[in-house]
Amino acid sequence: QVQLVESGGGSVQVGGSLRLSCVFYGDIPASKCMGWFRQSPGKEREGVAAIYHGGGTTHYADSVKGRFSISQDNAKNTVYLQMDSLTPEDTAMYYCAVSPSRFGYCRPITEEVDVWGQGTQVTVSS
Repeated sequence: QVQLVESGGGSVQVGGSLRLSCVFYGDIPASKCMGWFRQSPGKEREGVAAIYHGGGTTHYADSVKGRFSISQDNAKNTVYLQMDSLTPEDTAMYYCAVSPSRFGYCRPITEEVDVWGQGTQVTVSS
């Protein structure tokens, strides 16, 4: 059974940075994707970024492309989300997740997620 534990959330000012960490427990097949999602109160959960667990190919939502970067260190059983140039619109609960891949490509599709972490709160203030 795979378990995901997020950390690194907190409160920052506009333009600041945070790095989220997701430690995974148990075996995750190389054919899977690791992803980050976020959800604000009253809004649907949306995909932010994803990375192919077996190869490192990445995908980003248009809203975060150029500002966020997903990476993984399998030796440490950890997936990261580096978030730079943060804005108030980035305020949300951020979730780590495991999802399927297609032809080695990953997209953060909420409906396809197999395993969710518990979430870590990110708050960006002006």
